[in-house]
Amino acid sequence: MTGRTTTSRSELARLGFAELSESLQRIADLEARFGSDLQVPVSDAPALWESTADPDGALRALERLLERAPDELRPVLADEAATERLVRLLGASVGLGEFLHRRPAEIALLLDPVTEPWSQERYTESLLAAIDGATGEDARLRLRVRYRRHLAQIALFDVLNVSPTEAFPAVAAGLADLAGAALEAAVDVARREVPFPAADVAATPLAVIAMGKAGARELNYVSDVDVIFVTEPTDTIGTDRAVLISTRLAIAATHAITDLAAEPGLWEVDANLRPEGKDGALVRTLDSHVAYYERWAKEWEFQALLKARPIAGSADLGERYAAAVGPFVWNSAKRPGFVESVQRMRERVTEHIPDAEVDRQLKLGPGGLRDVEFTVQLLQLVHGRDDESVRVRSTLEAMDALTDAGYVGRPEAARFGPDYALLRVLEHRIQLRRLQRTHLMPSDEEELRVLARSSGLAKSASALETRWRGVKLEVRGLHERLFYRPLLSAVAASDGDIVLTSDQAVDRLGAIGFADPAGALSHIRALTQGTSRRAAIQRNLLPVLLRWMAEGPAPDRALLAFRRLSDTLGESSWFLRMLRDSSGAAHSLTTVLSESAFLSGLLERFPEAVAWLDEPDTLLRPRPIESLLAEVTATTARHGDDVDGAAALVRSARRRETLRLGMAAVLGQLDVDALGPALSDVTESTLAGALTLARRDAPDGLEFGVIAMGRYGGRELGFGSDADVLYVYRAPADIPSEQASRAAQTIVRELARLTDDAIHPFDLDIDLRPEGKNGPVVRTLDSYGAYYARWSLTWEAQALLRARGAVGDQQLLRDFEHLADRTRYPDHIDDQEVREVRRIKARVESERLPRGADPARHLKLGRGSLSDVEWFVQLLQLQHALTVPGLRTTSTLEALDAATEAGFVGAEDAERLGAAWRFASRTRSALVLWSGKTTDVLPVDRIQLEGVARLMEYPPGSASQLEDDYLGVTRRARQVFEREFYGA
Repeated sequence: MTGRTTTSRSELARLGFAELSESLQRIADLEARFGSDLQVPVSDAPALWESTADPDGALRALERLLERAPDELRPVLADEAATERLVRLLGASVGLGEFLHRRPAEIALLLDPVTEPWSQERYTESLLAAIDGATGEDARLRLRVRYRRHLAQIALFDVLNVSPTEAFPAVAAGLADLAGAALEAAVDVARREVPFPAADVAATPLAVIAMGKAGARELNYVSDVDVIFVTEPTDTIGTDRAVLISTRLAIAATHAITDLAAEPGLWEVDANLRPEGKDGALVRTLDSHVAYYERWAKEWEFQALLKARPIAGSADLGERYAAAVGPFVWNSAKRPGFVESVQRMRERVTEHIPDAEVDRQLKLGPGGLRDVEFTVQLLQLVHGRDDESVRVRSTLEAMDALTDAGYVGRPEAARFGPDYALLRVLEHRIQLRRLQRTHLMPSDEEELRVLARSSGLAKSASALETRWRGVKLEVRGLHERLFYRPLLSAVAASDGDIVLTSDQAVDRLGAIGFADPAGALSHIRALTQGTSRRAAIQRNLLPVLLRWMAEGPAPDRALLAFRRLSDTLGESSWFLRMLRDSSGAAHSLTTVLSESAFLSGLLERFPEAVAWLDEPDTLLRPRPIESLLAEVTATTARHGDDVDGAAALVRSARRRETLRLGMAAVLGQLDVDALGPALSDVTESTLAGALTLARRDAPDGLEFGVIAMGRYGGRELGFGSDADVLYVYRAPADIPSEQASRAAQTIVRELARLTDDAIHPFDLDIDLRPEGKNGPVVRTLDSYGAYYARWSLTWEAQALLRARGAVGDQQLLRDFEHLADRTRYPDHIDDQEVREVRRIKARVESERLPRGADPARHLKLGRGSLSDVEWFVQLLQLQHALTVPGLRTTSTLEALDAATEAGFVGAEDAERLGAAWRFASRTRSALVLWSGKTTDVLPVDRIQLEGVARLMEYPPGSASQLEDDYLGVTRRARQVFEREFYGA
């Protein structure tokens, strides 16, 4: 070994050493301690050290081996090729260096020429020969030592290969075959160890089915090996006996591989992919497996079976198992919710990554191996039902098959293969370093430098980091490129694109969630055919837009609405530019179109509103009431001579502003507390404009006002809410009373006519007026005063709690509110009146609930819903508002807060009531947005529930969770209501 006289620090640095002083000293010490026959050239063999992943680590490991086993090392160091194997292996794997230190007799493997990994049959022969009929601790030691000898040989083939990415498929297959041989040997040991008669054990078949990467023959260096155990009865062994013996065999075989022993365990044997997972039987018969998959299996279990392969034990039983489960796999894409299940499975994987690891995950994180594997598996499951050529297990082989069959474009496949292989090589070299199961890219710069040298993928730590992040970004886009873009080729093939037939495109569209895939295909055809600039841009945009639509709850609706928008705006340069340049706006548009039939309809009337999505923080904000009133004032002034034309513009403004608020709500920029006031402002401005037009022929001096009632009075409107109102007027002495009455009634009729809107209905509900439907539609202020002073009932005083002067002559509105105060804030409410409120509430519950409606699901009148909270709060207002100023408000939640602060309601009870009110209000608006129809009943249909859930910002697949949450929050509110309102 050359000493410090011929090796300098600068030379060591050039060779890749980092610990210059320590390594220089180590070289000198080794030269002094060992003879010339135990020397390794450093300066005389620069290529050896330059190509070693960690020269410092290799030198340290070599020093330990020389101290432990000089005789075993002597023939290795005398052979130049064997020396290279030694140094390269030690530099790449601390773990295998420790194995050689633990088992110095195995150093001799370095004298053997490096070959490609063996077949499973040859590995099995070697392992069984090593075990040689042993049992117990001796069998475990022999099995594990021989396994690691072969592991070191595979690692040498990998490390010495000039192109690790090209070697990866053979390395991964070799690791899977070696694992299969280990399982075969473990079952052999188990058959000698289980406490049953030898004849019974021999007669009991046990098949070990590899799943996951082991099943696909693409295993890692250190990975759990996923398995399923299968047995069956025979002529001499009954079912129960076969299951009992096979279970003991499976447990014993697992222990042979994993138990603590003199030689560490190999890897975990994971049987959790079996039917029912950890809660299911470890071993089942073949018939039991089939019965489970026929009746109980979830979609993700069929995806897992895609990789199932007999790997050990009874080959005949294993093949029959594979043949039996195959049809379940290839028919799974036709099951309802298939794609949603696959997507949720991928999302769950990502959600379970600790925050600190997301950015360093090679396997599970965004742009990682799982993105590639899920994409390929999804394509296989969609097309494999009718095309047997894509029914392969390996990810790379599946990609080749999909490409050859025309389901994936060759340009995409050409990028996919190297990206996937690069990520797998990084994963392999990280695990090989210490023989530990990990999928995290190192963050330490020195470890990154070693990884760069080990993989040969970069010259430095920073260069490797840059290359890896570039691959992550490309992989992240694979799903769109590989799954969605080919849909276009069914209608508009271009150079480099693959060509799907119409039937194949329909299958794929159906698989990703389109209910009418043939119709979807016709829309794609209409959008992309031709040579126009619009068609060219749409061809580039649609793959990602289709993916976003498919992620929403109603992709068919979204695509149809998008086509209609494109037909209207397709040649507008700003529309095409926004879609092309603003992914945020394009994504928001697909969200709005998929989640809301209500907004899709309004967008057809105001297609230019799409531009708001490009600046949502400013353009989707609710406009202040001053701005809205200024607009309608200008409109009525400018078009005063054309009353109907002006009214049309006022109605149009209402639709536009409702659309603005709806888009903000769908995109999560407007909560229920802000929505009510914003919608009330839009209603107010609409009525203000209409009233200006309706009063054009009214006598001078006639005062007129619109009193907001109900949820409108409380500024708590939702989408689809009626506007409850009262009309009041006051005439000066010089206008005869009959003339004033006729004029006021004309104004009311004109208000109804001018605000009538077939596109976005505007219902002015006057049923809360004195005497109800039997009373006059409009009264003088004095008439209201006389009626309330003499005839008003308790329910009318209760209704006035929400009365608020909204539109009209301000002094008249203030006077009406003062008049209402005398009725709604009485100085005393006796027990009989309280009983009357309770009686009416009970009558409302029993009589006004629609026939057949489930009281637990009615959002307005149901148990624990809006009416419970509002009646509870209003009773407190009737009782205490005169003495508690905070209760003199038309807002339900403000009154609830005041009642809580005054001590009339406990904080926990108030929180339950407020939560139920908000939840029911949000759900009510979400129903209108989703369906475009006004309804007060929480749907039972899962598709409808899912759509509402998505609007309420639940993750995909949360229909049942929304239902459970609503029923839970209203149940808790009802308990408070019954206790505090009825005294139950």
